[in-house]
Amino acid sequence: MTTTDVKRMSGITCRPTHVALVAACALALAACGGDTPVRPPTGSDTTAAGLDPNSGGALMTVVDATSRAFQLPGTSLSSDRLAAHVDGDAVFDATFVPAPAPVNPGLGPHYDNNSCSGCHTGDGRGRPPVSGDLFNSMIFRVSGAGVNAHGGPAPIAAFGTQLELKAVSGVTPMATVAIDYHDSTDTFADGTHYSLRVPRYIVSNPYAPFSMDAKLSPRVAPPNFGLGLLAAVSDQTILAGATAESAIDPSVAGHPNYVFDSIGRQTVLGRFGLKANMATLTEQSASALSGDMGITTSVFPLDICADPAVSCASHPPELTDAQLAAVTTYIQTLAVPARRSVTATTVVRGEQLFRGFGCTTCHTQTMTTGTVAGAPEVSGQRIHPYTDLLLHDMGPGLADNRPDYLATGSEWRTPPLWGIGLTPVVNGHTNFLHDGRARSLLEAVMWHGGQATAAREAVRAASPDDRNALLAFLNSL
Repeated sequence: MTTTDVKRMSGITCRPTHVALVAACALALAACGGDTPVRPPTGSDTTAAGLDPNSGGALMTVVDATSRAFQLPGTSLSSDRLAAHVDGDAVFDATFVPAPAPVNPGLGPHYDNNSCSGCHTGDGRGRPPVSGDLFNSMIFRVSGAGVNAHGGPAPIAAFGTQLELKAVSGVTPMATVAIDYHDSTDTFADGTHYSLRVPRYIVSNPYAPFSMDAKLSPRVAPPNFGLGLLAAVSDQTILAGATAESAIDPSVAGHPNYVFDSIGRQTVLGRFGLKANMATLTEQSASALSGDMGITTSVFPLDICADPAVSCASHPPELTDAQLAAVTTYIQTLAVPARRSVTATTVVRGEQLFRGFGCTTCHTQTMTTGTVAGAPEVSGQRIHPYTDLLLHDMGPGLADNRPDYLATGSEWRTPPLWGIGLTPVVNGHTNFLHDGRARSLLEAVMWHGGQATAAREAVRAASPDDRNALLAFLNSL
């Protein structure tokens, strides 16, 4: 019996939409820096990685290039683990409503969507609204001056650390946000023109006093798949990558973020979120439930609300620990789609250029996961995520000017690139970067700055054929 059969028997289908319980929205491409000459491999990179289609390793790779490619569990889950995956899928798909209600109560009082699967299409990537659409797969982080008690972003009174743009009956939405774009044009070395879309965000109608000097960070929903494998990468592997990068070229080396773990109540290495500001999948899931839907858990038990409404009052957690654990297992066990066309001449050439431009300094091709108790499918896997899970300075063009623990306002965690070529198939768009401003992979590359400036300029100087080969490689991931 296949996993799809189990889902069908459980009344769960491979849906057209999924959301990120990860509330942070990631850059589609992040810092890849360096000089044009080929660099030595960093970390556990190997040239052979370019020919290995099993991006998620032997146990967490699925061969599927359809709209379902991001929604499937690992291929070797035990019956118990598959049952837990299905249970988490049901919570992930649930449409929440305001309390009191007999089924799925607890939405709000403020929220951005009413289900996890309302934000992410097929467990994939969100986008900014178009043609007057609502902000269904985009959120806005906010913070004030200074830091909180643990060194993280300082919440704003009545708003916390996220603007929630919708509200239940009797409660006022926190604010209204609009986006205004203008184009900035530039030229490749061969004379070909290109355009970058520059956004401006306008916050209006705040429901409580709100300083226009508040730090605002727009973020589209990131993909969910492969996160269990990234959670299984040991701290030692991540730190060794930072050491290797520094030895090769300190000017483009990344550094780890250290964050407060709300569950373990201690400072640990961060690896999830746009700025590696979350330590574990459970915390990430609970944070998104709270910030995106107003669903409280034992991890984040309080709603942020300044209205004198009954729904704003303190109340017991709306999601049980068992449900939160199920959602975490669901996220942990989503597999990575296999690469396509890995031996095609243009793809192989593109992979060589990717390395030659210095992109693998940050987009680490290959890692081996550690051992995770109770999760054999993500343990000991040789994976190709194309991320170092470290922070890099991307320059003023992509800066949100919102620090997050050790991440500055212009630093971002290198996002994984695996599966990125299937974004149009799964999500029906080609919007990339943290706020979806890039309308193509090439635009995303040309937005690189800061530590990635040399890599961007190498692409600018490349011939049209080499640019096309680079894109063929990225689309094969």
